[in-house]
Amino acid sequence: MKLTILTILAVFSLLLGDVIIPKNEEIKSKKMLRHVVLFKFKDSATPEQIKTVENAFKALPSKIKEIKDLEWGLNNSPENLNQGFTHCFFLTFASEKDREIYLPHPAHKEFGSILQPYLEKVLVVDYWVNK
Repeated sequence: MKLTILTILAVFSLLLGDVIIPKNEEIKSKKMLRHVVLFKFKDSATPEQIKTVENAFKALPSKIKEIKDLEWGLNNSPENLNQGFTHCFFLTFASEKDREIYLPHPAHKEFGSILQPYLEKVLVVDYWVNK
């Protein structure tokens, strides 16, 4: 009886695993375009002003459907090589066409006008994900 239950569970687990866990080929075939944006704020920018910028950037995916994912965070590297860049925003697009829609999008332009008074420097790097 124990052997039968274990056999059934093993078969069920194998079948379910194929449904839930993607195969390496599926992960590799999913192309993703990353758009990495780093901000260095002016010394005069207040925490409240920076928070306004953060909230405005975080709102972009709800306004621009071509943004597939957004992650962001603050620098916490102990290496002290960030050159004053404190904020990293990490956007994912499915295609270059999606990025082409995003860049001149009115919501992106509006974000730029919110950011500009407080921005000292920006660094942008885009790349296709390689696995």
